[in-house]
Amino acid sequence: MHLRWRNRSRHCRGPDAFALAAAAALSLLSAGCATTPIPSPAPFADARPPVATLSVVRREWHTDVCMHREDAAPAVGALAAGFDGARYLCFGFGERRFVFERDHGVFAAVGALFPSHAALLMTVLRAPPQDAFGASSVIDLRIGKKGLAGLNAFLQSSVQTGDAGTPVKLGDGPYEGSVFFAATFTYDAFHTCNIWTARALRAAGLPVSDSLFADGVMRDAAGIAASQTVSGR
Repeated sequence: MHLRWRNRSRHCRGPDAFALAAAAALSLLSAGCATTPIPSPAPFADARPPVATLSVVRREWHTDVCMHREDAAPAVGALAAGFDGARYLCFGFGERRFVFERDHGVFAAVGALFPSHAALLMTVLRAPPQDAFGASSVIDLRIGKKGLAGLNAFLQSSVQTGDAGTPVKLGDGPYEGSVFFAATFTYDAFHTCNIWTARALRAAGLPVSDSLFADGVMRDAAGIAASQTVSGR
């Protein structure tokens, strides 16, 4: 697939500035709500040589994490069953009502600030992420064996499973080669798409800070990429 999709999807709540403005109220109002927050793994030093490359992708306000299909654990790779020729799997997190049900109204926007159901969008690519999203929107990072295992575990834990242990598929995504799955974690002003991406990267052993905005995630990723280039030399 050589489509450039970066301008066709907005999986994260766009008005993150509104989320920040409401943060104080949310901290009080959501205190009594039952939530399943995104776990916050601590970054770790993986001294082993790199065994895999992951990609951090920016899609306007939103960020994705992509990995080679052959680097996916069996449970993660099985999510792409039925997609012939899949070479890369990209994952992004979002508020379910907004990204899956396509409800972009005022009430949906306000509701996204509070703990609500989330969805995970998997995008299957036959070409590198740079071809699909544009080279300027993609940063490649190298990870070791422990980091790869951590990333796979985080992705697997992000997908809700049914009684039979099979992933809960919500439906087809917004374009060819994409599928929505029910997410185990809730979405709110403190657990957004970009925070999910940051924590996926930390699960892979990379020192990325939580950020409500794509800029923060990409800035950290760029710094890591630069340090890896220097160390590689």
